[in-house]
Amino acid sequence: MSEIVDVAVIGGGPGGYVAAIRCAQLGLNTVCIDAWKNSKGRASLGGTCLNVGCIPSKALLESSEQFFQIKHKASAHGIQVDGATVDVPAMISRKDKIVTTFTAGITSLFKKNKVKSIHGTGKLLKRSKTDEAWHIEVKGNDDAQTVQARHVIVATGSVPRQLPMVEIDNERILDNAGALSLSEAPERLGVIGAGVIGLEMGSVWRRLGSEVTILEAMPEFLMAADEQIAKEAKKIFSKEPGLAIHTGIEIKSIKASKKSVIVNYQDADGGTQKLEVDKLIVAVGRTPNTSDLGTDENDLNLDERGFIEVDEYCRTNLTNVYAVGDVVRGPMLAHKASEEGIAVAEMIIASEKGNNQETEAVSFNTIPWVIYTSPEIAWVGKNEQELKKAGIAYKAGQFPFIANGRARAMNAPAGFVKVLADAESDRILGIHMIGPHVSELISEAVTAMEFFASSEDIARIVHAHPSLSEVIHEAALAVNNRAVHI
Repeated sequence: MSEIVDVAVIGGGPGGYVAAIRCAQLGLNTVCIDAWKNSKGRASLGGTCLNVGCIPSKALLESSEQFFQIKHKASAHGIQVDGATVDVPAMISRKDKIVTTFTAGITSLFKKNKVKSIHGTGKLLKRSKTDEAWHIEVKGNDDAQTVQARHVIVATGSVPRQLPMVEIDNERILDNAGALSLSEAPERLGVIGAGVIGLEMGSVWRRLGSEVTILEAMPEFLMAADEQIAKEAKKIFSKEPGLAIHTGIEIKSIKASKKSVIVNYQDADGGTQKLEVDKLIVAVGRTPNTSDLGTDENDLNLDERGFIEVDEYCRTNLTNVYAVGDVVRGPMLAHKASEEGIAVAEMIIASEKGNNQETEAVSFNTIPWVIYTSPEIAWVGKNEQELKKAGIAYKAGQFPFIANGRARAMNAPAGFVKVLADAESDRILGIHMIGPHVSELISEAVTAMEFFASSEDIARIVHAHPSLSEVIHEAALAVNNRAVHI
């Protein structure tokens, strides 16, 4: 491209494509560079999230939960279903159709908003002091071109963290992409890593009949969550659907054959153990994707973990170069990436108009976390162990779903909601949930915290009856020992 565009976005995931669309909506001439290919070798926007992450995993979680409910829970409603079976290839096909629909939708949004899409890998070229714009080399399948842009947004996302002792082949040893594309439920499935990916994929295949064993290196289960929530989750998951979860383990070796995978590990007590499975999912986290981005050539600052260093407004140390999403500090969450992309777009248009006033930064304290297991887990703000460590005096209120009419009618009584509030001001510091549809309920908590609400504010709001949201209401009442229905 010979013209100089206003903005070039490198990466077409939730951070990149949202940033590109918002830039275009604001009147900026915008190009989005993305290298993702689908299983058929075709360009596919949406990054990890839409292609092999958030969207396909939720499709499989929903399908497997439907099967589990029919086979094991329908009888509680007086519904008898004999001989229920699952067609895994049909389930995978449904998931693939959903992915195709959404990735094609981004292409349509680009056309609607006049965002130019270029397929290939983008690399920042060395910039001289006389260059009026950044030069970005874009390598496609068989060719290369150069894009010039006044502003650059890096949104290259993250890649699965690798274990040095094993190679992912997505036949016997799987990453998140391979775990989403199995043609049948393996009899024995091993999962290394009890994070979001490990728990969600383990849940999918356990519901479909696999015997699932999860090995986690951390000494406790779900250490990022509130301790009480984590303990409740482990108790529930171990019972139903029946995940075998082992924490505090150290992997010693992994050996794959044509028939199985053998994992040798040391357990929390120092004992030597062996796990033999038919398939093994490796889900030990993700690392920022800065490979071949031109970081060294341009002295783009990276931190000790490989993340691009940015300030609270996502500005890097390079002039007019921003970075958002998984490639920078903060939680690796699609919605966090999107909000950062929007914030950067609005900062760029402000600077283009000569207004150098900084826009509002994304607040990490009110970003919701969700794990789509059954029951679901969600939280926002500080948990109890964080408040104790910081020496912050707080009050806690809690209410169980088993005492909620809607939850009992749904035959989903497991879990509870906990509200944490400042001991003096009553301002909400965090809200934590495990239970049915808490991925939807958490938005009330986020809204309350964004508007600096107190537990009393939620307690005074009228909640519909019967509804799951009443559990939040009662938990807020419980902060000051005013819960009614327990």
